[in-house]
Amino acid sequence: MKITKLLVANRGEIAVRIFRTCRRLGIATVAVYSDADRAAMHVRDADEAVHIGAAPASESYLRIEAILAAAATTGANAIHPGYGFLSENAAFAEAVLAAGLAWLGPPSAAIRAMGPKDEAKRIAEEAGVPVLPGYRGEAQDISTLTKAAEKVGYPLLIKAVAGGGGRGIRQVSKVSELEVELISAVREAESSFGDGRVMLEKLVERPRHIEVQVFGDQHGNVVHLFERDCSLQRRRQKVIEEAPAPGMPEAVRKAMTDAAVKLAKAVGYQGAGTVEFIVDGSKPLAQDTFWFLEMNTRLQVEHPVTEMITGTDLVEWQILVASGGKLPLKQKDIKLSGHAFEARICAEDPAEGFRPGAGLILEFGLLEEPDGESLRWDAGFESGDRVPSNYDSMIAKLIVHGETREAALEHLTATLAHTQLCGVPSNAGFLRRCALSDEFAHGTHHVNWIGDNLDALAAVPQVHRASALSAVATLLLDDDGAESPWDLHDGFRLNSVPRRDVLLAADGAAGLVDPDAPIADGTPFPLVTDLSPRRFAVTCGGDTFLVTVPEFSADADAALGGNVVKAPMPGKVLSVFAKSGAAVTRGETLAVLEAMKMEHALVAPRDGVVEAVHASAGQQVADGDVLVLLVEE
Repeated sequence: MKITKLLVANRGEIAVRIFRTCRRLGIATVAVYSDADRAAMHVRDADEAVHIGAAPASESYLRIEAILAAAATTGANAIHPGYGFLSENAAFAEAVLAAGLAWLGPPSAAIRAMGPKDEAKRIAEEAGVPVLPGYRGEAQDISTLTKAAEKVGYPLLIKAVAGGGGRGIRQVSKVSELEVELISAVREAESSFGDGRVMLEKLVERPRHIEVQVFGDQHGNVVHLFERDCSLQRRRQKVIEEAPAPGMPEAVRKAMTDAAVKLAKAVGYQGAGTVEFIVDGSKPLAQDTFWFLEMNTRLQVEHPVTEMITGTDLVEWQILVASGGKLPLKQKDIKLSGHAFEARICAEDPAEGFRPGAGLILEFGLLEEPDGESLRWDAGFESGDRVPSNYDSMIAKLIVHGETREAALEHLTATLAHTQLCGVPSNAGFLRRCALSDEFAHGTHHVNWIGDNLDALAAVPQVHRASALSAVATLLLDDDGAESPWDLHDGFRLNSVPRRDVLLAADGAAGLVDPDAPIADGTPFPLVTDLSPRRFAVTCGGDTFLVTVPEFSADADAALGGNVVKAPMPGKVLSVFAKSGAAVTRGETLAVLEAMKMEHALVAPRDGVVEAVHASAGQQVADGDVLVLLVEE
């Protein structure tokens, strides 16, 4: 079937990225959108757009019948699922084909085979692919799982059988932790995947995560496009990915890629897929240090780094394969060139436990213009867009390429230094601090490395804030264009030494700023964007500050903030631990909120006594709703 009009059953940057390839190939595009995405970038970018429901994904992006109706209404003859949502839903794949449309994904049989992690590991074992020891039985009672855990040995991991994206995974160090972590993992798995079954797996204590990109066609051909290292993770979600993996010997690369291709052939794989391996990072890479983890039966978030080192367009390959064509390259013709990194730009605050943020983006973009070859910018939002609270916090991907890993890494850190995101929280500075670390530079980081060093990585350096304030103060005191001595901002004072101070506020904290105060050597130069006469977006080292010239008015909330625990975003209250009259200590968890597909612990801002509780489990709350009030003890 020749694909003439493609509907993307997804949103954000992946939809925009797919549309880019479609435009180059002359294929018409259709976007679908929820209430929350009515004015979204992917809607503006498509040739046509169809509304499919309310903001919650269950009422829009997960509605198969609504997506098929949108295809019928617009005359689309193919559907691309993107990633997340319905991308690995076998029933969706079957429904698309039953409607007479082309499906830009693998066969439903491969999705079903590789979906449950326990079944995927069984198939991998039969195909001769190395698998970690663990428990993958049907019995899910606590007694059976406790006995199985003893056999596997501690420490171990609890994993949701239907899991993905780091959800439904818990680490258990000793038997006394098992039951509590099981309850938590099952609850998250049921909430995220509608399937609470879990499996147990022996824990690799210093793990690396290396995956292989595979691709198959309808004619039995399967190739690999080398490997990616995705070991830099927070809460088991990828942060920065790279290709190829650092320190990868050719013999190990061959063993790993051969295993990936073998597994893909075992399930009759077609289209783009990724075979993931867990690697023992405590020793050099060898043929006996990696084990099969899972297979993702879709295009991965990090596919651009593979495209950068192989000179391919994997979405174009998907279109070709779905149309019945053969793979455009044979294995011997796929060459590896240079090194690439991808950094996931998220609207989240690493210093607040990676709390996602929602709201209006005041300024968003790069200082350097992307050329698509050495620098690529896959974004689903731009300045003036509103980030909704209903979906994942990733809003863009920064991808760089260099002839060597060192050159690519230097380009990455330089670009992150001036990646500006203002109006919602940004993780760009955090990403840059990770990339600048000695461990990342030497490729010795591992999956748990961020967790082990989180305080240092998440903290915004004071010198970045000082530099941002100084830059705005200097701008405001600029004497260019002064027509008389009375217009000069030279700090002249009668019978005293000159002094130049400006009252400024950065993210709400006000103070006098001396633009002539020295800034530490090596501090990245600040990027200043004038938002309005009294507001500036300033980025230094990837950390963006909203700097304002404050007005002299009282802020009642500032006075009360130490006694109030508010919902940081719209969501559902899962648990409430605070009890009226109970004494609490600073940092103690008072409630747990579920929002943007994650659980968020809301803690006491200081020691005190609970005066009132305004929330209950199961309650839907809005951004800023007061959940708990404290008083001094």
